[in-house]
Amino acid sequence: MPRLATVDPATAEAPARTLLGKVERALGSTPNMMRAMAGSPAVLDAYLQFSGALSKGRLPARVQEQIALVAAVENDCGYCLAAHTVLGARAGVSEDDLVAGRSGRASEPKVEAALTFAKAVIASKGFVTDADLDAVREAGYTDGEIGEIVAAVALNTFTNYFNSVGQTELDFPPVPGVTINH
Repeated sequence: MPRLATVDPATAEAPARTLLGKVERALGSTPNMMRAMAGSPAVLDAYLQFSGALSKGRLPARVQEQIALVAAVENDCGYCLAAHTVLGARAGVSEDDLVAGRSGRASEPKVEAALTFAKAVIASKGFVTDADLDAVREAGYTDGEIGEIVAAVALNTFTNYFNSVGQTELDFPPVPGVTINH
């Protein structure tokens, strides 16, 4: 049972209703995570602005989705794993890479380097080694792109924790054969 209430877009206060309307227009639906975030329009707005800014970055959407899968597994968030499996497929991530991404693997060596670095950021709480940085740079990532990987980890860690705290009700198809915490 969810521990944070969701907001009905039809009866939401004006700021939340406006934000949820933007979500509905962009996604064609209003996921439960965003309905729960709308309990504080500031939280939902912060999430939408951060994710919107990253969508204009250098990292392709499919790589951002693969980073989201890594974060979901590393942070035990079943909601985000289910959501980013769907969103990753929409962004063009192959079925094989959706599965491989859960463990930080990818069919493209450069993408795998980004996922390996993302895992290192999560595991070390940002205190990565010089070798971690050298490896991601050697794979062809610029310092700006490395910053975007760190930002993607931060954004996804926020949603992972938000959904874990709230025990957000799953409104995406569960990932078959994967058991992780809420």
